[in-house]
Amino acid sequence: MNKQHPSLETWLDEIKSASDGKEIGAFFIHNGVVRGTTREGVPVCALDISCDHERLAKAMAAVEEMPGVVAARTCINEGTLKVGEDMIYALVAGDIRKNVFRGWETPVKRIKSEVVVFCEMLETGSIRTHSHGEML
Repeated sequence: MNKQHPSLETWLDEIKSASDGKEIGAFFIHNGVVRGTTREGVPVCALDISCDHERLAKAMAAVEEMPGVVAARTCINEGTLKVGEDMIYALVAGDIRKNVFRGWETPVKRIKSEVVVFCEMLETGSIRTHSHGEML
């Protein structure tokens, strides 16, 4: 279980120094946090996350090949997370806002639909599992 989140400043510094900052006009950062309710409003007490690391690497490599994208980073906290805990960090850097937004939107969607499996532990005592392809 990875309860450590990345240093966003380290990611920013690494990406800026690797490109000398010349190609970068924008950074988009996503920090997904465990919500207290499902989309339907049912109270949640925890969320268990598992990640397919091979799929994650492929998804991030595809993002870095998108037009205008200079770099992409992600971190997924696996294991049982409580409400309010960080579950996903994703960062995309690139030339212009339009390209970076497209690059940022892609990994967030792919992570939820292809990379992770979520098990919602509801306050009612039941568990709902969302496998690849099912969005939370």
